Parts: sequence; C-alpha cells; structure tokens
Amino acid sequence: MNRLQDAVVYLNDPFNWTRPNGIVDLLVEHLRISGLAVLVALLIGVPVGALLGHTGRGGGFVVGLSNVSRAVPTLALLTLFAVTPIGFGPTATTIALAVFAIPPVLSNTHVGFRGVDRDVVEASRAMGMDGRQVLLRAELPLAVPMVMTGVRTAAVQVVATATLAALVAGGGLGQIITLGFRQQDYGAVLAGALVVAGLAVLTELALAALSWAVTPGQRQLPWTRLRVRRRVQATSPL
Repeated sequence: MNRLQDAVVYLNDPFNWTRPNGIVDLLVEHLRISGLAVLVALLIGVPVGALLGHTGRGGGFVVGLSNVSRAVPTLALLTLFAVTPIGFGPTATTIALAVFAIPPVLSNTHVGFRGVDRDVVEASRAMGMDGRQVLLRAELPLAVPMVMTGVRTAAVQVVATATLAALVAGGGLGQIITLGFRQQDYGAVLAGALVVAGLAVLTELALAALSWAVTPGQRQLPWTRLRVRRRVQATSPL
C-alpha cells in the first residue's frame, strides 16, 4: 500500500509532469516511437495482407510469419541491432517495434479479405469491375472490421512494449521505470507502469471508436443496441 501511495504522490506532483524530460516529454516521445512503428507496420502489412487475401495465396506464409514473430522477443531484436550499424537509440526501437507489429496487421488483413463472401466478389466481377476495383470497392469495405482488429492489436502491443526503448537509450515512458529501479524508488516504478497501462487502455478505446466510425453499414452505439433489445423484450408477447 505504501508503494501505491508513493505512486499517487509521484503522479500528483506537477513538477514530475512539466519538468524537462518529465512525464509529458516522455509521453510525447513514447507516442512518437509507437506511432511511427505502427505506421510502418500498416504500410507493409495492409497492402501485402490485402493482396494475399485477394488472390487466395500465402496463407501458410502468413501463419508461419505470425508464429515466428511470437517466438522472437522484441528485446532480442534490440540486442541484435546493437551489434549492427543501427546500434542503440530510437531508430533501433522503432524498427524492432515495427517488426513486432507487422504480423498481427498482416494476418488480420489476410483473414479479413479471405473472409469476404465469394458471391460478393463474383457479383462485382459480373458488374464489370476489374481486379483493382473488386479489391478496393467490394472486398475492402467488408474486410475493414478485421483489418481494424489487427491495427488495434498491434497498436496496444506496441504501446506496451515500447517501454523497452529505455533499455537501449530509445526514450519513452520506460525511462521512469528504469530510473526508478536504479534509484530503488518503487513508487516511481509503479507510477510509470500505471501511466503506460493507462496509455494502452486509451489507445484501445480510441481505436475501437475509430473502428466503429470507419466500418461501413448502419452504425449503432452499444448502449443504444442494449436499449432497443430491452424494448423488444418488453413488448414481445409471452
């Protein structure tokens, strides 16, 4: 309980937020590293996954890549980069996190496009659409929910894993945790962990809202659906 109180005191101190290299500065750096890594994963994973799903090929490759990515930890990649010209720092962290984020984006995009009803594809071709039009105008809107699931998974994992950047001079909120361990200030360690956890939760909520907004079709808020269901149950005959 004392450590939790110390964490609350640490987070309630405005100086810890506004000082140079404080929580605000580290938060911005953390978001920059994470955002760039996820953007690289999107630029690679979405087009490749969409193409493989559209053509119906590469399922084994996608599964194998996902399995390999789970077996190779991000910290191991950072260690390997240390003995290469990449070295330590934000660049190494961004590359490692991008490698970590590509498999969920790629696999979910592939599954989303492969899950599109073949009747829809055939009907689109019968209407005179070429392959590119079928991909963008017929398959993509239906695959959006699965694609966004991959983006959400990758983003939350990257935000949480980016704390390792502090171990290789990469910056981010992990500096609060590592500095707390060095100074044996476990209240600061817990405070840093709480900030990272809160950021991961906010990332999930923000991307869930974005997924709801970009998904085609009639949109209905969850509590609205619940209200309608209760109204139907109340008016249905016994």
